Amino acid sequence: MEIREQAATGPVELPLRPQDEVECRRCDVHCDKVVHPGACLERNCPFLYSYEEFGHTYVGCLQKVFDVEIDLDLLCEAESHRGGFGAVRATAPPLPMCHVEVESCYESRTEELGCLNPEFHELPVGEPSFRIFAQLRAS
Repeated sequence: MEIREQAATGPVELPLRPQDEVECRRCDVHCDKVVHPGACLERNCPFLYSYEEFGHTYVGCLQKVFDVEIDLDLLCEAESHRGGFGAVRATAPPLPMCHVEVESCYESRTEELGCLNPEFHELPVGEPSFRIFAQLRAS
């Protein structure tokens, strides 16, 4: 019955470059790409900007890979501890110099066949890892 329901709704379209997406909702497991702002400081990222307001210095990403502005003192303090500051959700495709990870929610919902979109877990490197010549549709 489950296969009939899927056939009635049609196949889920995969994008040409799924590794450039920042979230995947193609199955019941929800995956998001996250970046570590502490790595931006450590790597002297040229896209990290800062400004002062209310007596604090805030940092953010010019490319909007992450869309939050973080108190620099709190970020440095957290990075000095073992766990570090942690990750924030990516809002734009990460750049090659970004420290990126994929976080999954509801992993217990994984289907028998595994991940429906494994290319999502790849880091963007310039070219797609495969090429689509034709798309077949069930009649």
